[in-house]
Amino acid sequence: MHPAIVQRLLGLVVTIFSLTMLPPVAVSFAYADGQWRPFALSFAILLAIGLLMWLPVRRADRDLRLRDGFLVVALFWTVLAVAGAAPLLLGDRPHLGFTDAVFESASGITTTSATVLNGLDRLPKSVLWYRQQLQWLGGVGVIVLAVALFPVLGIGGMQLYKSETPGPVKDEKLTPRLTQTARALWGLYSLLTAACALSYALAGMGWFDALAHAFSTVSTGGFSPYDAGLAHFHSYAIDMVAIVFMFFGAANFALHFVAWRDKDAWTYLRDPQFRAYLYFTLALIALVTGYLLVTGTYASPSEAFRYGAFEVVSMLSTTGFAGANFAAWPGMLPALLILLTFVGGCSGSTAGGMKVIRWQLVLKQSQRELTRLVHPSAALPVKLADRTVPGRVLAAVTGFFAIYLVLFALMMLWMMATGLDLVTAWSAVAACINNAGPGLGAVAANYKAVPEAAKWVCIVAMLIGRLEVFTLVVLFTPTFWRH
Repeated sequence: MHPAIVQRLLGLVVTIFSLTMLPPVAVSFAYADGQWRPFALSFAILLAIGLLMWLPVRRADRDLRLRDGFLVVALFWTVLAVAGAAPLLLGDRPHLGFTDAVFESASGITTTSATVLNGLDRLPKSVLWYRQQLQWLGGVGVIVLAVALFPVLGIGGMQLYKSETPGPVKDEKLTPRLTQTARALWGLYSLLTAACALSYALAGMGWFDALAHAFSTVSTGGFSPYDAGLAHFHSYAIDMVAIVFMFFGAANFALHFVAWRDKDAWTYLRDPQFRAYLYFTLALIALVTGYLLVTGTYASPSEAFRYGAFEVVSMLSTTGFAGANFAAWPGMLPALLILLTFVGGCSGSTAGGMKVIRWQLVLKQSQRELTRLVHPSAALPVKLADRTVPGRVLAAVTGFFAIYLVLFALMMLWMMATGLDLVTAWSAVAACINNAGPGLGAVAANYKAVPEAAKWVCIVAMLIGRLEVFTLVVLFTPTFWRH
């Protein structure tokens, strides 16, 4: 362990993060909302803290080990969740206490979309911009941005990249150099955001709303400048744009890169994870649309399809946009939509959840064990895309599921111990650990009424979900700290 290297990296990231306070200042002046001071003060405070951390160890120069990488990544997300709360804590609109400010910031940076705010329509534009910007930065990962810049500052980043990249397979790079990989991802991410913003504008949004919603759509974040979310616009076209970009935001960005580089759209269908994600989405849309029609929730097939497809993609991609009040839908649908967040999008995407590829591997492994009951001596390798999956990967996936479910159960019990009912506690933990946002019961609209102790459970759940369990939990094992 190299504490000086960790401190140096953390100081640099806080310093870089302080710059994200400047765009809201510009927005505040552009819209004359008078809320530039909290952002300017936050910029000065974070810049000073970052420099004070960096200056004493600026000459520390050692290779970053894998253990250091895990610690740095976990600290980055935790520290940035707290740092991002600064303007929300210092401002008077909204005026939030420490817990609520950290909750809102953590929800933004982890792209969770759970919020403690109401009356969003009346908040200053600079605050609304800041919330959307947090999600956009968190979407592809603040760490990847830092990795793209670190070589300029004389710092390598492969360990960080391996610790940050989601999914069970982490050793493939898109380009020979890590810096090029990070920049390629950010370039593609920015291009997809621009296309989404343009599509929203053509569908009828103003430019501020178009860009703000593009930030939270491509990042599968789900924040909106309006309490009603996209339902505020009452637009079929806007809902369709959201469905398309939520779906692709939850697809593997390495796949996007290869398809773009090779100018070959068939690249998507050749990928087994994307195929499973696509077919699963289409099947669920058909199921939910049919259920809404049969129960008479919506009179016309077009309406049932519009809201059914929107909520399926919103929850499966863990975006959490409000399109309809699905908590009031009949029968199994509210619970089904919450359960979808456990699946989530593809590995290597901005989505939360357990990821499609892990579910594929678990199902294939379960199928193998059932076959073994009949043919105990047979050699039955688990294959994906005609490639045998190593036993180490299968063991990691099994361990991931076990830890995920144990942590989920413990946090749900903790939530219930604060006085919340079963439905609220279950759905809140599910929504936060899967980085989805909306739940059922008392958290169907927002988390304002949740007790403070329960909000901290949600914050921990958001970080665990964003770091995909292992990166954070490994820090609490004796093995990690043992020399």
